[in-house]
Amino acid sequence: MAPTLILKPGTAWSDAWQQCLAVAPEAFRDDHVLNLWSASWQDGGRTLPATTPVDGSPIVGPPRLAADAAQQAVRASLDQHRAWRHVPLAERRARVGATLDALTEHRELLALLLVWEIGKPWRLAQADVDRAIDGVRWYVDGVEPMLAGRAPLPGPVSNIASWNYPMSVLVHAMLVQALAGNAVIAKAPTDGGVACLTLAAALAAREGLPITLVSGSGGELSEALVRSPEIGCVSFVGGRDTGARIATTVADLGKRHILEQEGLNTWGVWNHTDWDALTAVIPKLFDYGKQRCTAYPRFVVQRSLFADFLAAYLPAVRSIRLGHPLAVEHPDDPLPELDFGPLINAAKAKELDDQVAEAIDRGAVPVHHGSLADGRFLPGQDTSAYLAPVTLLNPPPSSPLHHAEPFGPVDTIVLVDTEAELLAAMNASNGALVATLATDDPQTYARLSPQIRAFKVGHGRPRSRGDRDELFGGFGHSWRGAFVGGELLVKAVTTGPPGERPPGNFPDYHLMP
Repeated sequence: MAPTLILKPGTAWSDAWQQCLAVAPEAFRDDHVLNLWSASWQDGGRTLPATTPVDGSPIVGPPRLAADAAQQAVRASLDQHRAWRHVPLAERRARVGATLDALTEHRELLALLLVWEIGKPWRLAQADVDRAIDGVRWYVDGVEPMLAGRAPLPGPVSNIASWNYPMSVLVHAMLVQALAGNAVIAKAPTDGGVACLTLAAALAAREGLPITLVSGSGGELSEALVRSPEIGCVSFVGGRDTGARIATTVADLGKRHILEQEGLNTWGVWNHTDWDALTAVIPKLFDYGKQRCTAYPRFVVQRSLFADFLAAYLPAVRSIRLGHPLAVEHPDDPLPELDFGPLINAAKAKELDDQVAEAIDRGAVPVHHGSLADGRFLPGQDTSAYLAPVTLLNPPPSSPLHHAEPFGPVDTIVLVDTEAELLAAMNASNGALVATLATDDPQTYARLSPQIRAFKVGHGRPRSRGDRDELFGGFGHSWRGAFVGGELLVKAVTTGPPGERPPGNFPDYHLMP
C-alpha cells in the first residue's frame, strides 16, 4: 500500500506569498502584484484569476494593463534608457552584481514560486534560478571585451517570453541587456510566473537597474511592446504563430529582433548499438514534462533496430517519476526527486490527451501509455493538469503530433528504412533548435549531421540551449533574427561598426557564427 503523503510544512502557496510581502512590500499587495514602470511600482489593471497547476487551488494572477498604460510605460523606459546608456560600465557591473547577490539570497523563495506558478519540481526550479544567476555572473566578469567598440541600442529592449523558464531565459536576458547599457522592458507571461518575475524585478529595481515589468494581453500590448518607435529591439520566446506575426511586424519596421520559436526536435537512431546509453538518457529527456524548447519529442528509428530500441526505451520510460512537487511522507523528508509534475494548466493536459486519443483513433499505435495511478499525489488532490507519459508509433499526418512540438510528455516514433527517409523525418518541421543522431560510425555522423536542419546536433547525446559562451539559434521557422549566447547575446543588443551584419536568420540573409 502506498504511503499517505502530506504537503511539506512551510511550502504552501500562502507561505511563499507571505515571504514575498515581507521581502518586497513595494511590489506586492495582500491579493495582487503591481506593475513596474517609470522606476516605481504602479497599481492598475484588472488582476486575472489564476490557479496553480500543482493542485488547482487559487493563486495570484497577472494584473492586466491597458494598452494606453503600456504605451506610457514604454515612453518612460525610453527616458530611463537615455540616462542608463551613459552610466559607466563599472557602475553597471556593480549594480547587476548586487542584483545577483540579492537573487542568491532569495534563491529558495524564487524557486518555490516557480513550483506553485508553473509546476516545476524542486530540483528543476532551483536549477532555473541558479542558471540565471551563474549565467549572468559570467557576463559580469567577462563583458568588457564583448563591449569593445560597441554602444547600447537607440531604445530599450522589449522582452516577450513564454512561461516555462522565467529565470534562466527571461531574467537572464534582461540582466545581460541592462549590463550592455540598455533599459529593459518585460511582459509577464499570462500563463504563469508573474510572482517570481515580480520578486526578481523588485530586487533589480532596488539596485537601480532600468527595469520595466508589465502584464496583460499579448494582442492588446503588442502595439506598445513591438511596434512602438521607442523600442530598440524585440526579444521573443514562444510559439510559431505568435512569433511569425511579430517577425512580420519587426521586419516591416526594420527593427532589431531576436525571435526564438518552436520546432520539432528529433532524435535519430541509425546503425546504433549502444542501447545502455539510450536507456540512461531517456528519463532526462522527460525533465519538466518536455515543456521546453529543446525537448526531444520525436524519435526517428531505423526499422531494423526497432525491437532493440523498444527494449532500451520502454524500461526507461516506465521509470519516469511524476507527481505533486511538494508532497512528502514525513514533515522532515526532503522534497521529492521527480522528473516532472503538472503541465502548465489543465487545458493543456486535456488538449494533449485529446490529441493522443485522436491520433490512436486514426491509426497511431500506443507503444506506452502511463497512468497517474503511479504518481505521487496528496489524498484527493486535483490532478487535472497532470498527464502521464505516452508514446505513439507512427502518428498519422493529420495529427498535430505528426508535425508539431507537443510541449508535454508525449513521444512519437517514426520508422525509416533509408538515410533519405531518416533526414526527411528529422527535418519534418522545417527547422529546429536541437537534434541528435545516435550512430556508432563517426563518419556516418559527420556525413549526415550537416543535413539535419537544427542549430545544434548532438552525436548520441542531447543538446541544450546552453549557458555562458555557448551560442544558440535555430534554422528555418524555428528562429528569426539575431542568434544569441556568449558574446552574440551582447552583440544582439548593442550596435557595432556601420554595415555590421550580426549572425542570425534574417529575411534577407542567414549568417552562421
